[in-house]
Amino acid sequence: MIKPLWEPSEQRIKDSNMYRFMQSVNQTHGINCSDYNELYQWSVENIEAFWAEMWRFAAIKASKEYQRVIDDPTRMPGAHWFTESRLNFAENLLRYRDEETALIFRGEDTVRRRLTYKELYAATAKVAAALRQAGIVAGDRVVGFMPNMPETIIAMLAATSIGAIWSSCSPDFGIKGVLDRFGQTRPRILFTSDGYYFKGKALDSLDKISKIIKEIPSIEKIIVVPYTRETPDISNLPGAINYLDFSRNDASEIEFAQLPFEHPLYIMYSSGTTGLPKCMVQSAGGVLLHQLKELLLHTDLKRDDTIFYFTTCGWMMWNWLTTSLAVGATLVLYDGNPFHPGPDALWRMAEEEKITVFGTSAGYIAALKNAGVKPGRQFDLSPLKALLSTGSPLSKEDFRFIYQEVKTDLQLASISGGSDLNGCFALGNPMSPVYEGELQCRGLGMKVFAYDENGTPVVGTQGELVCTAPFPSMPICFWDDQDGKKYQAAYFEGFPGAWTHGDFIEVTERGGLIMYGRSDATLNPGGVRIGTAEIYRIIEQMEEIEDSVVVGQKWQNDSRVILFVKMKPSYDLTDELQQRISKNIRWNASPRHVPAKIIEVPDIPYTLNMKKVELAVQKMIHGREVKNKDALKNPEALNFFADIKELNF
Repeated sequence: MIKPLWEPSEQRIKDSNMYRFMQSVNQTHGINCSDYNELYQWSVENIEAFWAEMWRFAAIKASKEYQRVIDDPTRMPGAHWFTESRLNFAENLLRYRDEETALIFRGEDTVRRRLTYKELYAATAKVAAALRQAGIVAGDRVVGFMPNMPETIIAMLAATSIGAIWSSCSPDFGIKGVLDRFGQTRPRILFTSDGYYFKGKALDSLDKISKIIKEIPSIEKIIVVPYTRETPDISNLPGAINYLDFSRNDASEIEFAQLPFEHPLYIMYSSGTTGLPKCMVQSAGGVLLHQLKELLLHTDLKRDDTIFYFTTCGWMMWNWLTTSLAVGATLVLYDGNPFHPGPDALWRMAEEEKITVFGTSAGYIAALKNAGVKPGRQFDLSPLKALLSTGSPLSKEDFRFIYQEVKTDLQLASISGGSDLNGCFALGNPMSPVYEGELQCRGLGMKVFAYDENGTPVVGTQGELVCTAPFPSMPICFWDDQDGKKYQAAYFEGFPGAWTHGDFIEVTERGGLIMYGRSDATLNPGGVRIGTAEIYRIIEQMEEIEDSVVVGQKWQNDSRVILFVKMKPSYDLTDELQQRISKNIRWNASPRHVPAKIIEVPDIPYTLNMKKVELAVQKMIHGREVKNKDALKNPEALNFFADIKELNF
């Protein structure tokens, strides 16, 4: 019997939003769900009833009620949700107008600001009025090239209050990366800050903007937010206006446009490392309802919580975090390097701001452990009740690290989904135990299975992550994909009628999930599918290795496993170490997992959202071009993988 790392107390279970929701479902529908697995089963067998209950529980503000929850629960894609309803996304996020703190902003160790819900509403009213005066109407695109700061949220809320479509990139994106995204969607208004902070340095954004606007003629106006300078010089930017001047008006109320549930809200982008980014258009009602399910139920977020997620505005976790405003919680926004001025920076902030829900990436947790930081011993984290991790699979060792060095009484929720749905397929659950290396549960209303190659659901063995029933936050469409062929090809060609997400997973007997990495990067030596995460979990335990990436190389009518390692300072990749790596992998995984080659490289390439780019590395070692390097945080690292002589024998 595997022992859990954490179990919620009976009182904590009964105090949770999930428990309250379950009791409401039992009473309304005359059933007797007693635990999460029973509630989950009911939710996927009764899709229409579940989402109706979620609408009610989340207290969705709508000026017109819906006629039907879903017109056809068997059609995917193409099902229509909450027909005839009218609502506004921003109105739901701005339902509070009191003196409680809405936003706390930290710009590394340089800036700290606080906005109440009353101040947030007032600031949004002024920007919304200014956008209307600029001629912005429903369906126009308004974009942000912004740090994770209050003005970014204000601009998004102002735009969506009108019914404009919001899209954003973080200021560390390269010029081509921005053009590949905004150039496709043709925005009318662009919000930018004058710069941003990284490792204590103020970096300029305006030079990039001057080049970007030359290539996107649809941009009529640039609103510049002073951040790194009190009065930035914008004279060289045609159509530019200082944010303070733009929002200088007497507006005190917001005219919230009442729009259909499926009115476009966001355009999200795929990573773009293997081609031009996909532009995924998502609905206001779908994102709102789906994210509130995850925040209220799976994260157990309440009005008195303070929630933080380390993210940029180019990652879906920014959108996800922002919806916490609809709960009335306090959001902590952070701009900068998470290790500045030291590796414990975010935990010092967690103590100072009394953070109760702390979100980050698996890569950050691994780096924290390697840096020797012990947050629970160094800081008072008594308010902290949940830690969320996403971006890549969290290793068993890092699960243990959290409970040993952060806090013992803590819900660790490893979560997994994507920008495609602006949410999760699998995530946390405050009513259930946490087991090492395992995501607690599949999300309510998400009919998720692991499919084998024949399209048969399997339990206790690896398979392809599929979702066989529609969900509200599915993209409405891809931008400029009139016949829907790109959308269909992206998710529905693998198993007709099922969303194939591209993750390699295992559904456990307990109902949890184990992630094995991207299925399109799955290794296949001798025809046996192997998830890359299985190898990373072993490598991460070795003190000599700082980082690694593993890919498959086509070789002699088969494929072989190639492991690239970045060594820690003062360590070398000796023959003895290579033998030990191979032995550890053989012993802890299987002989098929053992790399045919172990090769040292000076750096490992990552996307701007800190995901390893296995497919790009795979392209490089096969001599194929990687076109969109601007989607990478360190594109120069890819050069190390070209023309490696050791791969020729």
